[in-house]
Amino acid sequence: MTTDRPAGDPWQVATVTEIRSETPTAKTFRLALASPTLHLAGQYYVVRLTAPDEYTASRSYSVASAPNDSGDIELTVERLEGGEVSEFLHDGVIVGDELDVRGPIGLWFVWTAQTPAILVGGGSGIVPLMAMLRLARQSGQSDLVRMAVSVQTPDDLYYANELPGPETTVAYTRSAPPSFMRPPSRLTEHDLAPLLLPHATAFVCGSPGFADFASGLLLGLGQPVEGIRVERFGPTS
Repeated sequence: MTTDRPAGDPWQVATVTEIRSETPTAKTFRLALASPTLHLAGQYYVVRLTAPDEYTASRSYSVASAPNDSGDIELTVERLEGGEVSEFLHDGVIVGDELDVRGPIGLWFVWTAQTPAILVGGGSGIVPLMAMLRLARQSGQSDLVRMAVSVQTPDDLYYANELPGPETTVAYTRSAPPSFMRPPSRLTEHDLAPLLLPHATAFVCGSPGFADFASGLLLGLGQPVEGIRVERFGPTS
């Protein structure tokens, strides 16, 4: 693969510099971009794979890392059985490999650490919200952010070692750690009420069902509909 590309080509080469396991089915890939571009928290990149016969497959993945001066990005990818891209990334990619990427993309679901934000994520929907939380912490603006994350079990929680803090709440829906005070259940208005901040924008990310449910809870608590931004996703193979 070569890094020489025609002028105006939106694709660039990214070198894998680190791979970390987040859960039994999710890994984070740190990529060094050939042409670094400062992204915004909440944006995503497209990853393209090209087979020897020139067949290509591409998938979109949210950036988990906060904007940084190096231009490196981190993408957290869930491995799905039969997923041609996610399976290859998990099973075939090693540090030093090169991938084609395009981005950053998206300006609707972004946060710049200048106004209050309510972050509500379901499962892997935490990924773009983690970029926002990391940005808040790194820029000394943690007071502007409140986050709630819903997952089925402790094994399903992304960024488990980094996530805990005064800004974050975790809701386990099926089983919780032995010492966890909250019994397993879906998110409730009681969980989200402490997150409300005056003049905040709420960012909701998860499956369509979760996104609709969480948005409904926020509306019921008085969050204005124009103050809710939603990113819905299905399985990304």
